[in-house]
Amino acid sequence: SFSGGWRMRIALALALFIQPDVLLLDEPTNHLDLHAVIWLEEYLINWQNTLIVVSHAREFLNEVCTDTLHLHDLKIVRYKNCNYDEFEQVRVTALENQEKAHANQEKERSRVQKFIDANRSKANSASMAQSRIKALEKMTLVSAVTKDSELAFAFPKAETIRGPLIQLIDVSFGYTVPPAKVPERILFSDVNLSIDADSRVALVGPNGIGKSTLIKTILGDHEPTTGIIQLNNKLRVGRFSQHHMDQLDMQLTPLEMLKKVADGNVPISALRSHLGGMGLSGGLALQPIYTMSGGQKSRVSFAMITWQKPHVMLLDEPTNHLDLETVAALIQV
Repeated sequence: SFSGGWRMRIALALALFIQPDVLLLDEPTNHLDLHAVIWLEEYLINWQNTLIVVSHAREFLNEVCTDTLHLHDLKIVRYKNCNYDEFEQVRVTALENQEKAHANQEKERSRVQKFIDANRSKANSASMAQSRIKALEKMTLVSAVTKDSELAFAFPKAETIRGPLIQLIDVSFGYTVPPAKVPERILFSDVNLSIDADSRVALVGPNGIGKSTLIKTILGDHEPTTGIIQLNNKLRVGRFSQHHMDQLDMQLTPLEMLKKVADGNVPISALRSHLGGMGLSGGLALQPIYTMSGGQKSRVSFAMITWQKPHVMLLDEPTNHLDLETVAALIQV
């Protein structure tokens, strides 16, 4: 019955209470409000034992971490005495040096190979060509730079509809515990809100204050205690919930999940194209969802809610689990 933020606080309390020698945290800032993140940062800065954290929160990593382990191209590279920003700077320089070294080595190998090709069959220079061949074989190769793949979300556009899309007039909501008839706890009251086609609204506040409940009330999951909620009769709404993974069938593939919400006559190529627009191209579209990372599962959810070309997207903590590059791509949609 707790919100995502309170669930995370409980999980952290259990882990911190035993004062472990090694503390492993997998995306600990997900769902937490700003005050809780700041508290956790200050607590971990003074942590005396070993801490290993997986996180996509740049500021959190900069404050908490002293070293960075980068998993890339099937290898782990350690960057000592580097928080995340310092890691990025060092890596950029390292990649530039590697690219130059690779280019210089390829140029030198080409020069040597030309000498070998020109002299290996000549009696007076065959021995020199043979020594060059051995030198090439012993040369430690500098690999070419493998760049991270870039992701760009492609959300389909909805047709334009006129007038306000969502209106809240004097809306309040509170939970009523039977047999009481009057709400025991009012989460919000006298909410007046109009959402148009070009609205960009941020809903902020501490954990448990009622942000997700307001979204659920707008969508009809809860009846408002008082007031009126009016939705445009042509409106299509896309909803990304903070517990979106609970709505996925983990045994299915992204393609199979999308088939369930799409018209039966839609060609597979159109479904694959839509999944590709969410970064789920190639074999990922055919991979069981339970084998995917949290960020990939989030992309599956985005594919599901954007298939119907919604006029309004209600996103409840959409950046949880997403890496920094994917968050940047989502911002640009």
